[in-house]
Amino acid sequence: MDFKLSKRGILLIIWDVVFTYLAFFLATILTAQGSWLFVNTDWLFIFGLAAVINCLTLAIFKLYNTLWEYASVREMLLILAASTVSIVVSALVHYLSGERLPLRVYLATWLMLMIFTGVPRLFFRSLRSRRSIIRLSPTPIARRNTLVVGAGETGSLTINRMLGGDYSMKGVPVAAVDDDPAKIGMRIHGIKVVGNTAMIPELVQVYALEQIVVAIPSATPAERKRIYDICLETNCRLLTLPNVRDLRMDELDGVRLREVDLTDLLSRPEVKLNTRTVSGYLAGKTVLITGGGGSIGSELARQVALIAPLCLVLFDSYENTAYELQQELMRTYPDIDVRVEIGSVRDEQRLEQLFRQYRPEVVFHAAAHKHVPLMETNPREAVLNNVFGTMNAAQMAERFGAHSFIFISTDKAVNPSSVMGATKRMSEMIIQQMAERALSDALKDGGTHPATTFCAVRFGNVLGSNGSVLSLFKSQIAEGGPVTVTDPQVERYFMTIPEATRLVIQAGAMAKGGEIFILEMGEPVKIDDLARNLIRLNGLRPDIDIQVVYTGLRPGEKLFEELLMEDETTVATAVGGITVSTCKAVSEVEVAQKLAALAWCLDNNADVKGCLVAQVPTYRPGAAGAAGAAGAPGAAGAPGAPGAAGMRDTQRL
Repeated sequence: MDFKLSKRGILLIIWDVVFTYLAFFLATILTAQGSWLFVNTDWLFIFGLAAVINCLTLAIFKLYNTLWEYASVREMLLILAASTVSIVVSALVHYLSGERLPLRVYLATWLMLMIFTGVPRLFFRSLRSRRSIIRLSPTPIARRNTLVVGAGETGSLTINRMLGGDYSMKGVPVAAVDDDPAKIGMRIHGIKVVGNTAMIPELVQVYALEQIVVAIPSATPAERKRIYDICLETNCRLLTLPNVRDLRMDELDGVRLREVDLTDLLSRPEVKLNTRTVSGYLAGKTVLITGGGGSIGSELARQVALIAPLCLVLFDSYENTAYELQQELMRTYPDIDVRVEIGSVRDEQRLEQLFRQYRPEVVFHAAAHKHVPLMETNPREAVLNNVFGTMNAAQMAERFGAHSFIFISTDKAVNPSSVMGATKRMSEMIIQQMAERALSDALKDGGTHPATTFCAVRFGNVLGSNGSVLSLFKSQIAEGGPVTVTDPQVERYFMTIPEATRLVIQAGAMAKGGEIFILEMGEPVKIDDLARNLIRLNGLRPDIDIQVVYTGLRPGEKLFEELLMEDETTVATAVGGITVSTCKAVSEVEVAQKLAALAWCLDNNADVKGCLVAQVPTYRPGAAGAAGAAGAPGAAGAPGAPGAAGMRDTQRL
């Protein structure tokens, strides 16, 4: 039973209890049964039992969270059905308890219950109409000819509010469309359903439409994307609004039309966070997020805060964003201890101080250099931060007894063509090897669970993150263009920032040790289509109002990203949309040798990129990078390369 208890719902329950009593009282008087009322001292119990049954029945029929502002014949029929069931069940319970009332009492009560139940609910509808008049904008507003897509409840709400002059629903409804053949030809508040969604481009011309409102939020993501794609063929402004069934009744006045954005065009359902499964390892715990001020780290902090950790520690080298996030979280969650610590994961002493002070139980490692072209020209910094920074954080988590360590990887780690991707793949090897050793140590000690559970999460490009292509396109459009696309054939997997963080949090709850979790991200999206759709969503025409220019692939970039290496497959998990890679872990000795080789390259200013080629077998940087790898210092077994014994104790694996 979907029952959202709002203030209005509580008032309705009180009303229904009082007037159930009143209905039975009046029924006994009006049917000449008043003498029974005063003789039988159990009447309070009898009527109270009926009141409870009535309220439960109304709740089952969802009459406490129905949208009464937009009530219709359907809602009246629900009141009739609920009142009938309530009376029948009450009569049956009274009969079984031995407290019988005459049939005419039940019939009179049934009639009065329908009246008493319907009056307060219809009051909200009349009040809504009065508010619509009051809310008429005192100044002229844009009144675009509008097509409403969807003839259901949300579409009805949209049309009704537009006709009522609600200034938050700017537009004049001219026509509606729906893919249900039974609705075509019908009218909603006088507006005719003139066809199906395939006819939208034609209807835009026929009715001189300037705006389209997509009011079918209950449709599947694939259905919505299909409709959005049709709408984008027109030059109309494209809007949508939330599903009114997902809102409390007291939230209806806050419903507003909003622009359709690129996240709406993802052709798959978003990954949802199962709060029940993740609360056990986060609620009441000390949680550390490295890179806490970044796009992923900050959203991770917001999602974790929802689950009420004891202490949330944000560790970042850039103080401004971390401080702003701290202030936001302290305002929103005053009961959570939110701390900001400044430093770098490259600094072992700082990390040791941090872990010693807070002893975090859960660590989300989001700190990384992620900009692909920049890391191509700064490979040393990429290795220091992404590889040795990850190793430092993971070793501190193990040393100070963290329960979970979740490393954030990327699809660019699969058969990497970039320095950034190669460093992330190297970090995956570190995490898997540490997980394998932790489990082995646990088994030696007679246990089955490692002291620290290590896992990695691999996902694609994140829409709206700092430095993402979406941010670039938006700024280019705001400047009047051109919009630069590297190649018309480039494809990428995309997900939203909330999706990415939910995946990371969910992975921490599911991890047993050593997994690489992968989100099923649907079909890859062409960057060219992304750019052109974003231009259209801004009411402009690609190559006419805004030029699209192709600049060629940048160093380290691929035409197509991958989610699995050649020797990898995936295994489904209990959480829909999340799989686990079967990638085999590299041995402790081999990982130690790889890290020693990379450390030697850094210490001797050798060819870092060439060394990465040697240490990450799947790294294919192209002809130039491969040529430099042939005699790369630090390649396993190369002259001058140190063995595992040459590493510092703190780098032991």
